[in-house]
Amino acid sequence: MTHHRLMPHASSVPKIFGTAAAVIGLLDVVSAVFPAFRNRRMHELAAVFPGTVSSLAAATAVVTGILLLMLAHGLKRGKQRAWWAAVLLLPLGAATQIVYRHSIFGAVVSLGLLTLLIRYRGEFTALSDPRTRWRAVVNLVGLSTLAFCLGLVITSAHPASERGNPGITDRCLHVLYGLFGFSGPVHYTSDRVGDVVGYSLGGLGLLIACSTAYLVLRPARPVAELSEDDEQRLRVLLARHGARDSLGHFALRRDKSVVFSPSGKAAICYRVVSGVALASGDPIGDVEAWPGAIESYMDLARAHAWLPAVVGCSETGGEVWTRETGLDALELGDEAIVDVVDFTLAGRAMRNVRQMVKRIERCGYVCRVRRVHELTEEEKQRVRLAADAWRGTDTERGFSMALGRFGEETDGDCVVVTAHKECEADAAHPELGDLRAVLHFVPWGADGMSLELMRRDRAADPGLNELLIVAALQKAPELGVKHVSLNFAMFRSALARGERIGAGPVLRGWRGLLVFLSRWFQIESLYKFNAKFQPQWVPRFLVFPNSRDLPRIGFAIMQAEGFVTLSLPLPDALQRFLPGRAARPAHRHKPGYASLEDAPERKFVA
Repeated sequence: MTHHRLMPHASSVPKIFGTAAAVIGLLDVVSAVFPAFRNRRMHELAAVFPGTVSSLAAATAVVTGILLLMLAHGLKRGKQRAWWAAVLLLPLGAATQIVYRHSIFGAVVSLGLLTLLIRYRGEFTALSDPRTRWRAVVNLVGLSTLAFCLGLVITSAHPASERGNPGITDRCLHVLYGLFGFSGPVHYTSDRVGDVVGYSLGGLGLLIACSTAYLVLRPARPVAELSEDDEQRLRVLLARHGARDSLGHFALRRDKSVVFSPSGKAAICYRVVSGVALASGDPIGDVEAWPGAIESYMDLARAHAWLPAVVGCSETGGEVWTRETGLDALELGDEAIVDVVDFTLAGRAMRNVRQMVKRIERCGYVCRVRRVHELTEEEKQRVRLAADAWRGTDTERGFSMALGRFGEETDGDCVVVTAHKECEADAAHPELGDLRAVLHFVPWGADGMSLELMRRDRAADPGLNELLIVAALQKAPELGVKHVSLNFAMFRSALARGERIGAGPVLRGWRGLLVFLSRWFQIESLYKFNAKFQPQWVPRFLVFPNSRDLPRIGFAIMQAEGFVTLSLPLPDALQRFLPGRAARPAHRHKPGYASLEDAPERKFVA
């Protein structure tokens, strides 16, 4: 029986108010910027909004409109802070109507909207999202860019009143000067037009300054941080129940938050990304306590108006999630798991891997397989440097199947596999010595391990990845490991079925699309690489509320995994001086891509 009691708040009132705020804000801006807009048939509609007559009112309309547009998303999500901001803003709009436009009707509309907001204040109870002062920098850059573009439109919207023929350089300078409250090189024959442009640009500059100052001065709250106490509680649960899920150890990422069941016997780790509470893998702990943890997670999502989603859960996890919450599930792909007892290089099926391993060994490469606690500090540092030097992208990637660090004492049971070129140092990176490739596995219960990181020197001979995996599988029995989780292959079953004889046109078309996308994402290539080792394929699922939410959830997953970066790529030396931006410890790194010879390495590919 499906239970719907845990579904997030679904009232349509916040969405209606948010949409109304966006429409009003857009019309405020358009009616103030484009004079012709007010002279057309929509003048009657635009007249009810502030800023359609006087110069100062026009500037007020621009600022008010932008603020309403900024508040619209928060109102749609039922955010309490957005409600307070709108309640404070609407009386200002009403005062503008009376003082500058002498419009009783416009003031009534503003006060009417204010009355409705107060009447339905119970619909706006969602708490604010986690934050840091780093958002002040994002606000400064984003709002400055928007203000500059809008300023160019405002400056150029009155060609009939311009003196001379100012070029694009003069217009840009006029906008820059105007944002700081100074007069620029563009002049107008009408004082009223000049006042409209000047007030509007000055209002935009004031909005940038005030909003940035607010974000800098407000109390900061960590976005996501796993405390030492939370981590210890999770380790206790993993020690008892960690063998159930190969992704369990990844719950120990330090950039995740955690919510426990009332009994403390189960937990869910998640990160909030663009309003999506993104959990990964199955809940940690006793299966019987999962419903309690899920209920706590859903209550938290409802309290903050977050969109709940789970990426990479098992079939059992998907069944529990859908049963307890009424959410839906979609198969994402398959995880490649190799049983060590059954693994062998003999036989025709392993011929390709066997030949590649022999060839790379003849080139002078050797592998060492050890627990992390067996490495010296110098060796650990060398691995860290190699992971950074061989990363194939500007930003680190990984979330659902990545740990985000290497070599800490608490992770001593992890397994590291290193490949070395005998008697030959790396000329490009002498600090790495003869190190040529690295594999890093995290524990999977007492007798398993799960691949977390795979990186190699791009100048090394091809075949190193195969050598590393084979070395890990052959050494596994001595480490007490019986099963090894390798990479995750997106849409693996669709690729496999689509290439079979008798596949229908829909399945073949879907496979063709996946093959096409494989030019940019590791979809088909990663599946074929994993298939070399004859693994068992275990499906993984995405749990989500509604199909219409999939684009938003997919974008959040890409952000979490590092495929989309919205923050500024400033140097570390500069970032440490930004408000609320602590320098990242040198010993921590986020893993990158899954393994292939000519592509960035990480385990999960979206």
